[in-house]
Amino acid sequence: MLGSQLVVRALARQGVTTVFSLSGNQIMPVYDACIDAGIRIVHVRHEAAAVFMADAWAQVTGGVGVALLTAGPGLANGVAPLMSALHAESPVLLLSGDAPLAEDGLGAFQALDQPGMTRPVTKAARRVGTLDELAGAVDGAIALALAPRRGPVHLALPFDLLTADSGLADLPPLPAAAPPPNADAATVGTLATLLAQARSPLVLAGPDAARAHRHAAWLARGERLAAPVLCLESPRGLRDPSLGAAAQCLAGADLLVLAGKPLDFTLGFGRTSVFGPQARVAVLDPDPALVERARHLLGERLALACVCEPGAALDAAADRAERTAPAPERSAWLRQVAAARATRVQAGHPTAADARIGSRALCEEVQRFLATAHEPIVVCDGGEFGQWAQAFCTAGVRIVNGVAGAIGGGLCQAIAAKIARPEATVVVLMGDGTAGFHLMELDTAVRASAPVIAVIGNDLRWNAEHQIQLRSYGPGRLVGCQLADSARYHAVAQALGGFGLAVREAGEIAGALRQALASGLPACIDVAIDGQPAPVFGALAGQATGH
Repeated sequence: MLGSQLVVRALARQGVTTVFSLSGNQIMPVYDACIDAGIRIVHVRHEAAAVFMADAWAQVTGGVGVALLTAGPGLANGVAPLMSALHAESPVLLLSGDAPLAEDGLGAFQALDQPGMTRPVTKAARRVGTLDELAGAVDGAIALALAPRRGPVHLALPFDLLTADSGLADLPPLPAAAPPPNADAATVGTLATLLAQARSPLVLAGPDAARAHRHAAWLARGERLAAPVLCLESPRGLRDPSLGAAAQCLAGADLLVLAGKPLDFTLGFGRTSVFGPQARVAVLDPDPALVERARHLLGERLALACVCEPGAALDAAADRAERTAPAPERSAWLRQVAAARATRVQAGHPTAADARIGSRALCEEVQRFLATAHEPIVVCDGGEFGQWAQAFCTAGVRIVNGVAGAIGGGLCQAIAAKIARPEATVVVLMGDGTAGFHLMELDTAVRASAPVIAVIGNDLRWNAEHQIQLRSYGPGRLVGCQLADSARYHAVAQALGGFGLAVREAGEIAGALRQALASGLPACIDVAIDGQPAPVFGALAGQATGH
């Protein structure tokens, strides 16, 4: 087998059926090997799109998403979405072509220290150095990507290894899977005691707990523990509009369990102004570095810290509690948190809307469409309109722009979701600023027969930055945020072979969604909206907005 065949057969053995890629010189051997292995290559219009798609594939399927990029600028174009995948805890394998080993130090074409570039935004990054390592490197990278805490892994594949004959007829055996770190009996006992003694515990879980294939288990875990579970996957953290006013409950929590949720800016770094001075904190995380960060930030408020798989530790604590004592009575606390999460009453006084369609009205109409759609999947990009979408649009499978706060990947993620779940109805909501990043991927959707419905909230500006300038500098100091009224985003879809429609009246939204679905084509609905700032519910008005 050639080196490229070793790589591709290793992927196929791991169940990989689809790779997202943009072609280039150094990866042509891998393309050729994919033909014989029956692996589909979805080829995109920009390398970043391929990584966003691999991220979404991982989120939707629960398996590893694979992106394949060429060397040099190709790899560089795909780095930013790796940060999103890392913070979204998405198991992504990024494979990149690389300059030949034999030309190291000679000024090879597109030579670059690729692992040096990707290491800060991956769990691990390496350049494969020998033929003997190729298949094992793929197996090891996939295992690492899927291990807690899940995340992206990068392998750089030198061209001369891909084209060399390995001398092997079969793949080496798969390595044994490493067990996840488990909490010991003493730690489980301490955790069970903390939960039993708490009057108002709150479990804060990370993005992985929000995935459709895991979320039900986390909700059931919360019911067993009689402790509400909040899954935090937004860069706005506790101000995530999809959580309603749940953040206001933190002041009443006497025990906070960080179950795989990093203590970071999304939690105000654990400051007493956010957690409350009397709250005790338990930290359960598979990453030793994050456990140590929590020790440093929390000091004496840290009641328990354990390097472990958090779900398993909580299940073990629930098992022990059920054997030793009746479940604590916390019905009032559970109702309080549930009511706060459900609230959609805005704090403060929203800016008056102009004659264009209200952001909330648009999102509520989309939600009515999703409620009757077949196997709905909703993708909410970032920015101000993205926050309206996250507040009012939901489905059994939901993808958001993630803790890293990148915008622009929503359309790519929607296309990958549709490819992963062909029978699903996939809707992506994004602003007109966000749409500019990857609107050409509508061409990819047409070629890949992935009829997604893109709803663009068009307020003629980069509204998140507009709101920051308005708040910080005043209406006379607005600069660099306006977008053109002459832009016709729906016409781009039409020009690329899809369906496009402009909506300028609220009464037209429902019909436009039905027409888009009936078209059977990738669709773009350009909706004129009023440019409201992102919604803030409950007592958090006045805090800074972000992506």
